[in-house]
Amino acid sequence: MPFNKLHPEIQEKLAQFEITTPTPFQSKSIPIIKSGVNVYCTAPKDSGKTTTLILTTLQKLKYRAIGNAPRALVLVENKEIAMELYDTFLAYTKNNSLRVYVGYEELHNDVQKSEIAMGVDILISTPKSMNKLFLTNGVSIADLKIFSIDDAEFLVQQSSYKAIMSITQSIQKCQYVLYSEKMHPILKRFEGYFMEYSKKVSIG
Repeated sequence: MPFNKLHPEIQEKLAQFEITTPTPFQSKSIPIIKSGVNVYCTAPKDSGKTTTLILTTLQKLKYRAIGNAPRALVLVENKEIAMELYDTFLAYTKNNSLRVYVGYEELHNDVQKSEIAMGVDILISTPKSMNKLFLTNGVSIADLKIFSIDDAEFLVQQSSYKAIMSITQSIQKCQYVLYSEKMHPILKRFEGYFMEYSKKVSIG
């Protein structure tokens, strides 16, 4: 039971939400992600991928705030998905010290930079917005521990693909976890770049 191996406060939060039994995907993926390797996670819709992303991120950060620089990055396709994920993260971090921040293209880069500088643990963003932060030194990556990409199929778009390649080139050492419904050839191509020595978890 992978939930039993999670931080006690995360288990308490799951109990509050009445989430008691992991999905088959969660049973298979959580222990592998927790081991610290790069992971490709492929599973159909409603398999529990986003919840897995949240739980493993919180676990990696030991469910508490440390320092000022982001220790977790989460990349999503657009503002709508970013806001949705942000709200879900807030539900899991309520009454906890962890600081979650969301950025997107429509929010001015200078505003994001100044707000991030105040201290963030988990940064959720879109590829273009994140890349702009990187190119303008708007975010420190010195403390980065985990980089997750939700519904990674959007990376097949030329602009998103270029942005992720640019972002990952700046990062020295970090765990990457890609979630998608299917293994697209372009996603597989990342094995030659930032997804080296990755494991694959597949359901359905």
